[in-house]
Amino acid sequence: MPSRFLFAALFLALAGCASAPPAAVHTKDPASSSLHGDPTRPAQAQWLRTELYFSLGTLGGSGADVISPQRWTEFLDKEVTPRFPDGFSVLEAYGQWRDHGAPEPERLSTKVIVILHEGNAQHEQDIEAIRLAWKRITGDLSVLRLSQPAQVSF
Repeated sequence: MPSRFLFAALFLALAGCASAPPAAVHTKDPASSSLHGDPTRPAQAQWLRTELYFSLGTLGGSGADVISPQRWTEFLDKEVTPRFPDGFSVLEAYGQWRDHGAPEPERLSTKVIVILHEGNAQHEQDIEAIRLAWKRITGDLSVLRLSQPAQVSF
């Protein structure tokens, strides 16, 4: 008798796994079975992945020099989104930096913006404008930039 209950429970559990997955949030046609990506954005071999590293202030400090979440959002809205309206990603990070001759590293709350772009002259100017704006706003001397070739598809 207990084995019938075990079999029934197993059957019900597996039957739940057989249902179709829910449609993706960004799927325009949930009935479409195409897994070829966005046809308006074919694979591009000549794109770049640029990462920009922004210090939000020291960890464990007085808090006076920490950039608030509201101030960060204002920076994104004013400086980044207008230059890259098609999208970018923001990652939370921890960073350390030791200046020449300093006995201990600075421990920093950090944000990383990842931008995938075509690497044209306008995008290069936009990235440099973002870096310059952050330096003006915060008084930081640098915004680390890393750019490398990226093959992307959507």
